[in-house]
Amino acid sequence: MLARLLLSVCAVFSAFGTSAAEVDKTEPYKMMKQVAEVTFERLKAEQPKIKQDPDLLKVIVEEELMPYVNYRYAGLKLLGPNLKGAKREDVLEFIDAFRAYLIASYAQVLTQYSDQKIEFGPEPSIDDSKRITSIKVDIIDTPRPNIKLEFKLRKDNKSGEWEAFDMIAEGISLLSSKQSEWNSKIRQEGILSVAKDLEKLAAEPVRFEAKK
Repeated sequence: MLARLLLSVCAVFSAFGTSAAEVDKTEPYKMMKQVAEVTFERLKAEQPKIKQDPDLLKVIVEEELMPYVNYRYAGLKLLGPNLKGAKREDVLEFIDAFRAYLIASYAQVLTQYSDQKIEFGPEPSIDDSKRITSIKVDIIDTPRPNIKLEFKLRKDNKSGEWEAFDMIAEGISLLSSKQSEWNSKIRQEGILSVAKDLEKLAAEPVRFEAKK
């Protein structure tokens, strides 16, 4: 189920595909649409290269998706109470490892890519004082049931730019689920222990597997 949800994340962001310099991050709804289109176009165009070198998917995720993901904010939220008393250098290493883990996870899921279709919900109304917004998306994955998603985005007060930091699917937050999964080990073994695990996972090569 998680792989399918992550594929949906990639599908949405892949449905926009222009360079980061060309995307207006002050318009979250338009930004997400634009980014999603670009990524899928690149996936289609580079399928022969991807088949030869699946790790190319990590490059695509790095270049097309990560500029729109606030992994630092997500990583700090994920650590939550575990930040208390933590060493700054340990937290920074965790955030870097978390970013690498996200790239590897999304790249692995993109091996399941088969031209899924995306339908965006209505554009949310956002006033200038609002810092968090949600964008709803349906992933059309025939013949399987559609996946209903809600992306959470946060605005940077200084730049006015929006970035995604969480996804909610079937009432479950990916950020909260990972927090629950890793929280116990962080408490028992420390932030660095989980960071090392994430670094190992991120370093694993991307492999094509049977579609689920």
